[in-house]
Amino acid sequence: TTLTKDFAVAGQLLPEQLAEVAALGFKTIINNRPDAEAADQPSSDTMAATARELNLAYYYLPVVPNQLTADLAKELDDILQQAPAPVLAYCRTGNRSGQLFNLRNNLPPSAATDTQARVESTREVLIVGGGAGGLAAAASLLKRDRKLQITVIEPSDVHYYQPGWTLVGGGVFRQQQTVRQMGSVMPRGVEWIKDAVASFEPDDNAVVLQSGTRLNYQYLVVAPGLKIEWDKIEGLTDTLGSNGVTSNYHFDHAPGTWEKICNLQQGNAVFTQPPMPIKCAGAPQKAMYQAAWYWEQQQRLKNINVHFFNAGGVLFGVPDYVPALESYISRYGIDIHYQHQLVAVDGPARKAFFQTPDTDDRIEVSFDFLHVSPPQCAPDFIAGSPLAGSAGWVDVDQATLQHTRFSNVFSLGDVASTSNAKTAAAVRKQAPVVAHNIVSLKHNRDSVAHYEGYGSCPLIVERGKVILAEFGYGGVLQPTMPSWILNGKQATRLGWILKAHMLPPIYFDMMLKGHEWLATPPVVRAGLNSSIVNEV
Repeated sequence: TTLTKDFAVAGQLLPEQLAEVAALGFKTIINNRPDAEAADQPSSDTMAATARELNLAYYYLPVVPNQLTADLAKELDDILQQAPAPVLAYCRTGNRSGQLFNLRNNLPPSAATDTQARVESTREVLIVGGGAGGLAAAASLLKRDRKLQITVIEPSDVHYYQPGWTLVGGGVFRQQQTVRQMGSVMPRGVEWIKDAVASFEPDDNAVVLQSGTRLNYQYLVVAPGLKIEWDKIEGLTDTLGSNGVTSNYHFDHAPGTWEKICNLQQGNAVFTQPPMPIKCAGAPQKAMYQAAWYWEQQQRLKNINVHFFNAGGVLFGVPDYVPALESYISRYGIDIHYQHQLVAVDGPARKAFFQTPDTDDRIEVSFDFLHVSPPQCAPDFIAGSPLAGSAGWVDVDQATLQHTRFSNVFSLGDVASTSNAKTAAAVRKQAPVVAHNIVSLKHNRDSVAHYEGYGSCPLIVERGKVILAEFGYGGVLQPTMPSWILNGKQATRLGWILKAHMLPPIYFDMMLKGHEWLATPPVVRAGLNSSIVNEV
């Protein structure tokens, strides 16, 4: 594969092929494959000896999968400054060699000589975000086309399994069960740029990174997640983690939730839910039910007043699951306050302040324990971009997940404008849709995958039992299993086993690796809008 007029990449080469390489006009060979990766792989010494016989310059620069570094890129840059051109680099498939070349082109100007390539390099598929949506989309794309060159832009060194934070706050999971190093979950063969997006230029098929690098793309997938607005609640950041205030929506504070639950002996326990949309709409209730169950088991519940302040007007948005939830509300003696939005917290005084539509006056509530579910919105760099709709989310077609104005742009996960529940389960169904439709668009196929709004919310109502809510657009139930196996409208032990024991490996070992078990999307014979793609 030719990347520039002076640089190309290839899969594994054999000694007997180097004569053909020389005949094609190449002057330099760079071996990026570590020795002994495979039993039938020729050693670097063997390749070097053959290259010397053919008057080819030879360099050995091994790259371990998923371990690209700036130091390796600088070494490549040093080689290219002295090696005769044109250059052919190889590894097992050519992917690592191409990724290393791209990384070298994106070094700061002081470290790279080819600054023009740094500005103008084009990625085939550029993915913004290394969370559930971005990595699942990358894995599903590679499942369909291993030759795709995919780049993920993600500034963080770690990847969080956020659905597990509720179980950390409930004393079931350890905090470290919900975090992994980003390099360990990045799909093999994907280039990772550790940077963040500053702005989008979709008319020119480009993004600008915070480092100043401008990247062009053929196809763009936008999946950076959403923004938690801690500062929107007056006084919250000053007291979060102390004075009885906690939140399972924060990795650092989820363990503190369980500690505070265990320490509370009596008083007022207040749980809040902000206006929709939020990440996992059932999470505020899950925290409440797990706490109430523990206090019940410890014979303390009779001394604790549990209050649920919900900015919305209903207990749960899908009526089919409300009766089972109401039975637990009754069992735990929880007082529900609808249309009460938390607007301020005075931690030292242990006062929470709520606003209602009926009055401009704030309602003051005393607490001994306060679990806050914070307001959430689209990230600033999304909301202020040409990709955003009126509400700030990436404006996509509800079924195809293709952008409504830029046809080579797709979005999934929490940042997409789809009206589904914002859950990791939704991403599991969305990623195959995005992947199918990008590959279909690339190859001009009349095959379109549809997303039907699936979302799942395993509502933990007590230790060992879960109400498994599964639904799509319009609240239509979309159960994965028949009711005689798992009745999602009732609290079941099987739902708990799924939530606590099966979903983490399904997430890490299947969804993030392109295994689409029970996630194959419906496909129709139709064409996607390709007006902009044809101009790329």
